[in-house]
Amino acid sequence: MISGTKSLRHVHRKISGGGEVYVLDTGATITSESEAMLQALHSRSLGGLKNHLEVLEEKGSANFMEKFYVGYGHKSIGDCGSTTIFIEGVSMLAAKAIQDNKLYSGQEASTRYIDFSNQPFINPLGSQKGNEILESQRKFYLKILEPIKVYLKEQNPKPEGEKDNIYEKAINARAFDIARGFLPAGASTKLAWHSNLRQVADKLLFLRHHPLKEVRNIAEAIEDAVIEAHPSSFTKKRYSDTENYQELIAKNYFYHDPKCPDFQINSDINKNLLKEYLELLQQRPAKTELPKFLSHIGRISSKFKLDFGSFRDIQRHRGIDQRMPLLTTQIGFNEWYLDNLSENTKREAREFLRILEAKLKELNIQPEIKQYYIPMGYNTSNFVVGDLPSMIYVAELRSTRFVHPTLRRIAKKIGEYIEKELSIPVNFDLEPDRFDTKRGEHDIIIK
Repeated sequence: MISGTKSLRHVHRKISGGGEVYVLDTGATITSESEAMLQALHSRSLGGLKNHLEVLEEKGSANFMEKFYVGYGHKSIGDCGSTTIFIEGVSMLAAKAIQDNKLYSGQEASTRYIDFSNQPFINPLGSQKGNEILESQRKFYLKILEPIKVYLKEQNPKPEGEKDNIYEKAINARAFDIARGFLPAGASTKLAWHSNLRQVADKLLFLRHHPLKEVRNIAEAIEDAVIEAHPSSFTKKRYSDTENYQELIAKNYFYHDPKCPDFQINSDINKNLLKEYLELLQQRPAKTELPKFLSHIGRISSKFKLDFGSFRDIQRHRGIDQRMPLLTTQIGFNEWYLDNLSENTKREAREFLRILEAKLKELNIQPEIKQYYIPMGYNTSNFVVGDLPSMIYVAELRSTRFVHPTLRRIAKKIGEYIEKELSIPVNFDLEPDRFDTKRGEHDIIIK
């Protein structure tokens, strides 16, 4: 433990319906609000930092932030101070809602490192039937996990000279990647959100009108917590026209249409402009990003089917615009999860999904709520748009053999389109999809 951390006053709130929110107290002598104030003064007066520190010492930052950032609406001042919020015990769906922001910075727990034998599942219906559906998925997940590991070892014997612990970690990681498809989107997770003060305020406006009540409850808890942690930077003041407009978005435009092609891609790239940058495009080394000014050449858009589990991965890319998909059973369970099971386990899985779908049909509830009870291996309808540098980045990073194969397939198709139709080199990982013991080295360990 860091010396002195017991004296820190982290702000804590319970989320209505379950879960918790913490706003981190770093113990800084110059707080986030004071830091924002100093930067604002520095940009608007002739005095140097030393003079501003004296003003801070004499008057504090509270009145300044309340007057100029919140009162007068100088939003750029809020960009100069940051905060970190920890959110625990919320669903995978809620985590995606918080992260549905090109400016999101933070981390979410990986399904590989969560013990789902006891992990709470969010049951928004609060009914016994809802609980039975969720627990049936936990039971099946736990039932198949060990047989998957045995099957993987049969298919992928330990290489000569490989360390036992690395091999076991790689087997476990691959097994979790397969078994996660049978976990419900209502499984709980935890995440951290690091943001400047302005973006927290802007995002809370969106979250408090989210279609899911769980997300609205999270927004309320976060808002209460940041008001206590940063009292001069947040307010519960509402503007009815703005609130009503957000309600319109949430009600009619939030989720992307579940109808979707297997894969479709097109672009408005200006090929004449491309010719002006042939040297930049042709001589770019591997693992090197294109300069962002190439975004003016045009954009690439793609629609595709992708399981919700892998949507969680592609949503991490902040450089592209993405629609939030609605998780349903309408466009099928991704076959990759079934193809990586032994024949006996595959038969059991198909029967499990058949029975589960019948039970889901009996739930007479809104599609948004039904998402909590649907396994993450079901396909979603995805729509992404990005400029040339961003889409090449996605194609290259997500086409490596360490990426989940269902997402790797999509990334490779995007990259192949860029190479074939636009004649731009893409640095693919040419290794075929296979088990790789290097996955066992991808871990964060506390020593």
